[in-house]
Amino acid sequence: MTDSHQDETKQNHPLSRNILDNERRMKERVGIGKSFDVGVRKLHILDKEVQFYFVNGLCDTQYIIELLRELMFIDVADRKKRNVRDQIENHLAHMQVEYADTLDDAIRQMLSGLISIFIDGEAQAIIVDVRSYPGRGPEEPDLEKVVRGSRDGYTENIIQNTALTRRRIRDERLRNEILQVGRRSKTDISLCYLEGVVDKDLVGVVKKELEGIDIDGLTMSDKLVEEFIVKQGNNPFPLVRYTERPDVAATHILEGHLVIIVDASPSAMILPTTFFHHVQHAEEYRQAAFVGTFLRWVRFAGIAFSLFILPLWLLMVVEPSLLPPGYEYIGPDETTNVPIFLQIILAELGIELLRMAAIHTPSPLATALGLVAALLIGEIAIEVGLFVPEVILYVAVGAIGMFATPSYELSIALRIMRLGLLVAVVLFKVQGFVIGTTALFLALASIKSLNVPYMWPFLPFYPKALADVMMRQAVPMKMKRPSIVHPKDPVKQAKSKT
Repeated sequence: MTDSHQDETKQNHPLSRNILDNERRMKERVGIGKSFDVGVRKLHILDKEVQFYFVNGLCDTQYIIELLRELMFIDVADRKKRNVRDQIENHLAHMQVEYADTLDDAIRQMLSGLISIFIDGEAQAIIVDVRSYPGRGPEEPDLEKVVRGSRDGYTENIIQNTALTRRRIRDERLRNEILQVGRRSKTDISLCYLEGVVDKDLVGVVKKELEGIDIDGLTMSDKLVEEFIVKQGNNPFPLVRYTERPDVAATHILEGHLVIIVDASPSAMILPTTFFHHVQHAEEYRQAAFVGTFLRWVRFAGIAFSLFILPLWLLMVVEPSLLPPGYEYIGPDETTNVPIFLQIILAELGIELLRMAAIHTPSPLATALGLVAALLIGEIAIEVGLFVPEVILYVAVGAIGMFATPSYELSIALRIMRLGLLVAVVLFKVQGFVIGTTALFLALASIKSLNVPYMWPFLPFYPKALADVMMRQAVPMKMKRPSIVHPKDPVKQAKSKT
C-alpha cells in the first residue's frame, strides 16, 4: 500500500470510547516508545483513566506540571462521583481549551505543540494550548537595518510574529487566518489582512492556492509557498516582497496588502507587489520627507549605476568613437593579454564567490577575508597584469550599487541582467546594448504578479502614484491607499481641516 493511500485511510477516524483502543492507535500512529520526544502521562481520576499526550520541546513543561498538579487534587478535593469530563474541564487552569472528535485532529494538534487529553468512556479529546516553540528573541534584521526606528524583527515563531504585527495594528478587523499545509510537515501558515480594506478576491485566490498545495512538507518554508502561489517559473525577478520588520509588514497591511507568515521562517511575504516595492526602504520613512526623497534618489541612482555602468563602459572600450572629445580617459590606459570582457567576467565571478564566502565565513574571520580579497587578490591581480585598474573600479562601483538595493532577490536578478547586457555589448556593440536594454524593459513590462502589472505605476501610467514613488511624500499628504491593491476602503485618512 502506498504512503498516499495510507494517509487517505487514516483520515477522519473517530475517537473510541475505549481508551485502550485509542492508546493502541496512538502508539501505532505517533511511535510512542520509539520517538523519545513523544510522551504520554497516565492518571486515574475518579476511578477513570486519563491520558495526556504531548511532544517534548514544543510544550511549556511548567504549564503541563501545573495542569497535572491541579487534576491530581480532584480526588482529594471532591469525592463526589460526578462526571469526570466536567471535573477535568472545571480544573483546567488555562485560557485556550478546544475539543477534537477524531484521532487525526488530536494527533495534528499534539504535533503542533498542544496536549491531547483522552478520558476513558469519552469519544472526544480535550485539547489544551501549552505551546512554547524553541526560537530566538526578536532582533533587528541584518538586511533591513535603520538608523532610527524599532529594533525588533520577526523570528521563526509564528505566534510571536503575529503578535508583533498585532501590537502595531490594534484593530478588531485585523485577521490572522491559520492554515496547515503539507501532508507530513503540517506547516502553519497565517494569512494576515485587514478586513474591510483588503480585496476579498485576493484573499480568496491566495487561500485557494494554499489549500491546493499537495506536497510532503515545506522544508524551505516561505520560498516554497511563494513558488506555489505566484508560479514564477524562469523569471528571475522577485514577485513578492520579503520583510523581517513588523513595522514594514504592518504598513503594507494598512495599505490593503496581504501578508503571509510561515512558521519556522523569520520573514513575511507581502503581496501583491510591483518592481518599485523592492526599491524602497524603511529608512526613507524614518527621516523627513525631503531627506527621505534624497535617500530614495541616491538609492535609485545606485541601482541604475549597478545595472548600466559596466555595459556602458565596455561599450566605450569596444567603440572608442562614441566617446565625446575630452573623455578619452574613460578607456583603459593599459592593455593586457586578457580581453577586457573576460576580465570583467572574472571580476564579476570573483565578487560573487567572495559574497558566498562571506556568508559561510565565521564572523571573527570576516576581516581576514576582506583583507585577502582587497590586498592579495585585487592588488596582485593588477600588478601581474591580469586586470587593468579600470575594470576593478567599475566592477566595484557596480557591486556597491547592487548592495544598496534593499531587496536581495532583486539585486541578484539585476546582476544576471547586467551579465546579459555585457554579452550583448561584446557581441553586437551599440545594437546589442540598445536591443538588450529594450528587451529588459519589455520583459519587466510583461510581468504580472497576481494580475498586478509589475511596472505599475510607470506602466500603466498613473502620474500621482508615480510621483509618490519618485518623491517621498509627507504622511499627512497621503490621503488614499494605492489603487493597485484594489482596497475596499480607499481612504486612508480624512482630509485635514486646517
